[in-house]
Amino acid sequence: MICPNCKKETLKKITFHKNKVDICKECHGIWFDKDELRKAKDEKDQYLKWLDVDLWKEKKEFQASSSQKVCPLCKKNLYEIKYGKSNIKIDICNSCKGVWLDKGEFKKIIIYLENIVNTETLSQYFKDMLEEAKEIFTGPEELSSEIKDFFIVTKLLQYRFCVQYPIINDIILNLPFTK
Repeated sequence: MICPNCKKETLKKITFHKNKVDICKECHGIWFDKDELRKAKDEKDQYLKWLDVDLWKEKKEFQASSSQKVCPLCKKNLYEIKYGKSNIKIDICNSCKGVWLDKGEFKKIIIYLENIVNTETLSQYFKDMLEEAKEIFTGPEELSSEIKDFFIVTKLLQYRFCVQYPIINDIILNLPFTK
């Protein structure tokens, strides 16, 4: 396959966080086929599994600009978009739903998502938990994955509660029936 950056046939298959992706030997950019970016992110950090950024979902907020890069699969022009609400610009293929990340962008995405986990408020975690409960029945992932996402958010809600209300947490932990 031809690298969208180098425009040479430099992409080779590697295993990246338990997923087969294509990486450029020269510029170290990574090509993710449809859904591989989410799977790699999920393997990188278990507490990020529930945070799914659907790059094609929010059509109203979709701000794409034409890119000079070409999809290694479809040979169509890629589009540059922001990853979620971050300032990280990535290249996507509207046809095959593949994603091109330049060197270092995967790490930036992980840091961005970790920041969401670390700064989420208690009330927002509660809303997230309700959303994950709904997704158990509606998808978009398979049932077992959605159930795991629900439990991860529940655990993060519990952690946030313990940090935000340590006195209440101590009282609960010292109740006679909790020992």
